[in-house]
Amino acid sequence: MGAAAGPAGITAAAALALAWIAGSALQLQQPALWPAAAYGGLAASAVVALALAAWVRRRHGGVALALAAVAFIALAFATTGARALHRAAQALPPALEGQDLLLQGRIDSLPRLGLVGTRFVFQVESATLDGQAVTVPARVWLGWWRGVDDDALLGGPAADLRAGQRWQLPVRLQQPHGAINPHGFDLELWLWEQNLRASGSVRSRPGAWAQRLADGGSPLQRVQALRQRLRDAIFLHVPDPAAAGVLAALAVGDQAAIVREDWDVFRATGVAHLVAISGLHVTMFAWLAAAVVGRLWRCSPRLMRAWPAPAAARWGGLALAAAYALLAGWAVPAQRTVLMIATVVALRSLGTRWPAPLVLLAAALAVVVMDPWALMQPGFWLSFIAVALLFGSEPVRPAVPTAAGGWPRLRASLRSGLRTQAVATVGLAPLTLLFFQQVSLVGFAANLVAIPLVTLAITPLALLGAFWAPLWAAGAALVQALGTLLQVLAAWPWAVWHAAAAPAWLVAAALLGAALAVMPLPPRLRWLALPLMLPLLAPPVPRPAEGQFELLAADVGQGNAVLVRTRHHLLLYDAGPRYSPEADAGGRVLLPLLRARGERRIHRLALSHGDSDHIGGAATLLAALPVEAISSSLPAGHDLLAGQRHQPCAAGQRWAWDGVQFEFLHPLPGEAPSRQANAQSCVLRVQGAQGSALLAGDIGTAQEWALVQRAGSALASELLLVPHHGSRGSSSPAFIAAVQPRWAVVQAAHRSRYGHPAPEVVARYQRQGAELVRSDRCGAFTWQPGSPPRCEREATRRYWHHPGMVEDGRAAAR
Repeated sequence: MGAAAGPAGITAAAALALAWIAGSALQLQQPALWPAAAYGGLAASAVVALALAAWVRRRHGGVALALAAVAFIALAFATTGARALHRAAQALPPALEGQDLLLQGRIDSLPRLGLVGTRFVFQVESATLDGQAVTVPARVWLGWWRGVDDDALLGGPAADLRAGQRWQLPVRLQQPHGAINPHGFDLELWLWEQNLRASGSVRSRPGAWAQRLADGGSPLQRVQALRQRLRDAIFLHVPDPAAAGVLAALAVGDQAAIVREDWDVFRATGVAHLVAISGLHVTMFAWLAAAVVGRLWRCSPRLMRAWPAPAAARWGGLALAAAYALLAGWAVPAQRTVLMIATVVALRSLGTRWPAPLVLLAAALAVVVMDPWALMQPGFWLSFIAVALLFGSEPVRPAVPTAAGGWPRLRASLRSGLRTQAVATVGLAPLTLLFFQQVSLVGFAANLVAIPLVTLAITPLALLGAFWAPLWAAGAALVQALGTLLQVLAAWPWAVWHAAAAPAWLVAAALLGAALAVMPLPPRLRWLALPLMLPLLAPPVPRPAEGQFELLAADVGQGNAVLVRTRHHLLLYDAGPRYSPEADAGGRVLLPLLRARGERRIHRLALSHGDSDHIGGAATLLAALPVEAISSSLPAGHDLLAGQRHQPCAAGQRWAWDGVQFEFLHPLPGEAPSRQANAQSCVLRVQGAQGSALLAGDIGTAQEWALVQRAGSALASELLLVPHHGSRGSSSPAFIAAVQPRWAVVQAAHRSRYGHPAPEVVARYQRQGAELVRSDRCGAFTWQPGSPPRCEREATRRYWHHPGMVEDGRAAAR
């Protein structure tokens, strides 16, 4: 037996590990990176501090430990910053954005097949511009689309794209850019962590076309080709596409193969973590592989003499788990798990008996050293805190005697499984609400069935089917049975509890309550968990005072979506675009935003007109939330209006909510429909006690002139939603002069293919003295009259985000 680490050594090791993690976490809060010299100076200072700590250690152990901890914080901060500088330097040069480039390389992921095209990671070997070599990022995220937006240049792939293939592709690239909304998914962080430093699309053009190249036959290409063959074989042998998608996700990490409806069910029942290649799968595979290797190793006396069976089992399990992670695509979560298992195996092999919490901390440190940006991922915290809670909640029970029969052992196993699931459900509920603003109330029951079924039966069958295809049919039958059960649970009216985003102090209190609930403490102390945790289910939501309103222009890309909230009511003006047949702004942006803000219903949905960039997300919202009334210029027979309480918007319609006045200014009542939907856009003015806003839809100069003639100075508003996203056919000088906006908000896509906002329109607002706010540079824009506005991209900026800018009247247009 190895020697146990002493208390002083354990304390020092834990303190230094926590210090390193804290230093990395602190660096991740930087809005912008420092120069390399600054990080180098900080690292040098940390080395000096470590030398000083070593010198004073014998006389002042406590002082030395504190000094070493500070040095570790500084050293972790400096090394993480230096690595970030190196990664940032790999970004696409701005001069190459939108240029017609010719790339050669290989497809480095399983292509994601969609209704409008294919997405894949491309490993670049060379790049040229007009025949001249240029430098682009080594890995880019490409889409090969089929005629999107009637663009003839985007014709879609002419051949089947497969992982591992080498291609020559004509592309246009841009720096990573995604929507930035409160509590929304950070696409730019995801691209940064995957080291995808550019995204773009394949574009055929005269003189350059996509060509399949000879495969190089490298080991990585062979692995990718094997993954592709396995995925294709699963879909060939399993008739049910939904079941085949789950098996492909478990066998080769193809999460995109799971249909959208199944993802909704998995999330509602809290089992989504089971159908992706996560730490649980890799860990369970390592455990099973170690058991098999150990059993086989004991069959050979020669092998036993060469290497002890327990050590061979540990290292064999690690090797096979790494192979499984590689087959599953070597995604970042799988890499972290393999590193964590390797850390535990290495510590066990040293012969030193480390306490379990210290082993867990060492594994977390290894993950952070390898990938400091893991600290920004919910999965990191959910995984390690779950294990920490299991350690801390372990009650002291007598061991089951070896000679005991099967029933006592089975009963002990069932008790342990129930306790583990209860601890995970209760202990992780606060973190789940923090990260996702929802928690599955049926997750405990669903996971009791799904965890053993997926980890011990479905996943092994998905892998063993590669050797005997009929096993895939057995796995598919189990997937279908599990899916039926999960659909029943998901259909329960209270299957999922949604809660608003909570303040930090309330989350901290709930985490403390969760720890009290699962710890082996006296009942009178455990009851304290209830008052600490329950407020997180319905946290306080800040709302405007009587007579005030808050406006949030969401970052939805090319389209309009504006939330107007009063004391007790919510109006949504337009619902953003439809991005593809599988995704729209309603599900991707607005629904998470509304739930994070504590909104459980929409009191009025105003759809300005029928263009898809204004109503694309409406169907998703109508299906997910109660909508009390719709105002629109849509024709009476429109699909969105079926079964809804609808009133055509018309000039003169007024109502008041909580002391705030709302009035439609356009179109006129009974006005003959125009051939152009833009001309019929509902124009809405909102007037509060301290300011007003004018939401102008897509009206053009003719409608603007009519409004000026009818309303004149009554159009004056502090905030203007710029008509038609800043197109050349709107924002006439007379209209701008009548509105006199202080803030002019343009909701348009990054590098808009329509050129929005037009430079001449930008110049008009600048001459008027208005601050032009662009959603592609500002992110979501929040404004409450009487308070400073907030640009989400600027307020939550981190160094991996695309540079944003809020233009004002003094800034040069760019």
